[in-house]
Amino acid sequence: MTTPARTVTEALDTRLSVRDFQSTPVPLDTIRQVLATASRSPSGGNVQPWRIDVVTGAKLDELKAIMQRRLAEVAAGDRSESAEYDIYPKELVAPHRDYRFKIGEDMYARLGIPREDKAKRLQWFARNYQFFGAPMALFCSLDRRMGPPQWSDCGMFLQSVMLLLREQGLDSCAQECWAVYPKTIGDFIGIPPERMLFTGMAIGWRNPEHTINQLRSDRAPVDSFTQFHGS
Repeated sequence: MTTPARTVTEALDTRLSVRDFQSTPVPLDTIRQVLATASRSPSGGNVQPWRIDVVTGAKLDELKAIMQRRLAEVAAGDRSESAEYDIYPKELVAPHRDYRFKIGEDMYARLGIPREDKAKRLQWFARNYQFFGAPMALFCSLDRRMGPPQWSDCGMFLQSVMLLLREQGLDSCAQECWAVYPKTIGDFIGIPPERMLFTGMAIGWRNPEHTINQLRSDRAPVDSFTQFHGS
């Protein structure tokens, strides 16, 4: 269990994409309070487009089993399910392409998985669909008629959730990869056709012993993405 963050700065600085969790259950009262507080996140016109599903316990075990079968079907050639959206642009240009490439290589280097071992890299990636062992999963969906501003609202809401989790000593991993299986997830949690699956999130306490949780991504310096105008 990590030390709870005491300030917003500390919450931001200690938040990371945790990829190995302890199995200790997260109290429902805790996530309920986190979601209630996160609902104060900015929302243009107070539209509040986010819709949240939280999955724990036996239902989460059931979903993990479903995903094991689903990944086996895909490996056998099943292409019946289409992603909700492109997780990355088809033409991801520098420097963003370089940032993405580096964090991937840094992660696999820490895990000791060389680039030529594609099978082991895919095996590791598949742990996304087991929520990296987390005891709680969160899914965010929104009405398909919403546009980019409302997607931004959902992003701000989810950022608030992740920072508030750090205040509780909890950790998370935002997982847009779940948008690859919208029908599987939609059928499981009952997302109606007029709503689209935006993202998932693993929630729990990080395993401090696992090397992957020591990985800290590089971030570009302020002057590389900011222009200051005026005096």
